[in-house]
Amino acid sequence: MNIKFDPNNNIIKLCIMGMGLEDSGNEEEAISMFHKAWNEATNDYEKFIAAYHLARQQKNIADKLKWMETSLQCALNINDDNVKSAYPTLYANISWCYEELQDTDNAKRNYDLSELYKGKPTDKGPFYHGTKADLKVGDLLTAGGISNYQSGLQMNHIYFTANTNGAGLAAALAKGEGRERVYIVEPTGEFENDPNVTDKKFPGNLTRSYRSKEPLRIIGEETEWRQLTTAERSKWRENLAKSKGEIIN
Repeated sequence: MNIKFDPNNNIIKLCIMGMGLEDSGNEEEAISMFHKAWNEATNDYEKFIAAYHLARQQKNIADKLKWMETSLQCALNINDDNVKSAYPTLYANISWCYEELQDTDNAKRNYDLSELYKGKPTDKGPFYHGTKADLKVGDLLTAGGISNYQSGLQMNHIYFTANTNGAGLAAALAKGEGRERVYIVEPTGEFENDPNVTDKKFPGNLTRSYRSKEPLRIIGEETEWRQLTTAERSKWRENLAKSKGEIIN
């Protein structure tokens, strides 16, 4: 089973709205939004995400544990390699809840499971890289370029994704005047989950975003992805300009 993270999915949009309310201090409205997401979820993938955000909001540890275990059970039901990236986070949160409840046996069991699922990504791709550079098959993309998101920051890694729309977004935001290009790439060495997105909004690395210190080899070009509208492009650039988040390089 291979599930693609879709920011236009109704449940994901509700959770993003809930996080926005949370960030602005409207906790009660945020919880209502996450409950709405849970009530409207139609499958285990949507329930896994909604339950995770409901768990985060609970003040009572037993309630937090109940929702976190619900999220985990939905994730386990899916049995998807992409969703497995969330297992370490879910098990770690469950372990913390048991610690708070002074249930050391269950705390240790879940901690051990969290550690078991940590490790290098097993994603087989295909992988994509978005840019405005005019490149050809066989060219190598290497680390050391300047960040598209933070002026003057030289990047120690080269970034890529298994999500064509994610690569398309990167192409739209890339510096340069060329046309937006999404290249199909293959890593030439080890790679890791992109820490700039992993566990930031959603558990694990649901957007299948990665980085490597080794070059990426271009093996083709993708022509089908969702193009941003002019309004969406402006909104993204505005959000980036306002963002104070640190880029983990």
